[in-house]
Amino acid sequence: MISVEEALQRILAGFQPLPAEVLPIGEAFGRVLAEPLVARATQPPAAVSAMDGYAVRAADVAAVPCELEVVGHVPAGSSHDGRLQPGQAVRIFTGAPLPEGADSIVIQEDTEALDGRVRVLESVRQGNYVRPAGLDFRAGEVGLEAGRRLTARDVGLAAAMDRPWLSVRRRPRVAILATGDEVVMPGEPRGPNQIVSSNGLSLSAAVRACGGEPLLLAIARDDAASLQALAGEARGADLLVTTGGASVGEHDLVRQALGERGLELDFWQIAMRPGKPLMFGRIQGTPLLGLPGNPVSTVVCATLFLRPVLERLQGLERPPHRLLPARLGVPLKQNDRRQDYLRSRLERQPDGTVVASPFPRQDSSMLAVLSQAEGLVVRAPHAPPAAAGDPIAYLPLDGDLLSL
Repeated sequence: MISVEEALQRILAGFQPLPAEVLPIGEAFGRVLAEPLVARATQPPAAVSAMDGYAVRAADVAAVPCELEVVGHVPAGSSHDGRLQPGQAVRIFTGAPLPEGADSIVIQEDTEALDGRVRVLESVRQGNYVRPAGLDFRAGEVGLEAGRRLTARDVGLAAAMDRPWLSVRRRPRVAILATGDEVVMPGEPRGPNQIVSSNGLSLSAAVRACGGEPLLLAIARDDAASLQALAGEARGADLLVTTGGASVGEHDLVRQALGERGLELDFWQIAMRPGKPLMFGRIQGTPLLGLPGNPVSTVVCATLFLRPVLERLQGLERPPHRLLPARLGVPLKQNDRRQDYLRSRLERQPDGTVVASPFPRQDSSMLAVLSQAEGLVVRAPHAPPAAAGDPIAYLPLDGDLLSL
């Protein structure tokens, strides 16, 4: 068995970012930029008012109260012709450009409107409530770097930068192949020895959450012909993910059946729990990630290995596992030779400390426990016994990109 770290290195070494494609900005949310995004406009394009009020010269309102002649009215989208002279003011609204000669804004709350004039009740400093040209960004500046997954805020920025088309990485195409005579899809008739399959659907959702396009294949029966036929439908995918059929046993046929079709195995079995029977290789040029069949093992391994692969394919360069510090909420026994990922509840204390409490039952078939988990407490191989209150590291699940 190899370590989680070595397995991840060997997996990621086989992937490079996918080619770019150009999309209209309205379709770019959640996609990853393939090149730096440069502004084609300056924002704001000229000095504008930040408030509703009056554009004035600060020198004219140094002593208050005072009265000024109102010589114009400028809503947003309009402008004032001519230069503001001493003793004059222009009624102005948020976003409207400052008239030439004005250098400050007096907000309307600090004024009294008169017939053709305005009484100013509060003095202002030069530049008061004025947004200078280019305050946000200027044409030619890089607003967003390559390798960034676009949020709703980023889409708004790109639009303001006058970028109607964006170059983004193509979505990874992931074929998903669940195996086993004992599983059926939700809603299908179940035999006396069958269970409902969850792995394919949870993996499909995980692929979408990570920015990929899932291709959910039919469930392969436990015979070589079925496995080989369905695996053939993965041609053209960037990755084939199988679930089940990877551990030791006469009915575990993925390696044998696909080996007859050219599967080149890189490794099989990892020193981790849950998820020991994980394999990686290539079949006819397509990378293959073989996940365990137990539902919890499938999702935990998808978190640890599938998500980093999808991020690499999209050009996201960041640490694959974001471990955070916490304190144990319950004591733990000494660990064995496998790295452990314990489904845990998280509780934030008034001082900001996070207390992580692993569930008492950690069986790899218990999806209800996984659904309630907010993090995975990580324990190194041969970790000594730990007491409640000891420091621990955990991998957050709640609110993460891969929603469990």
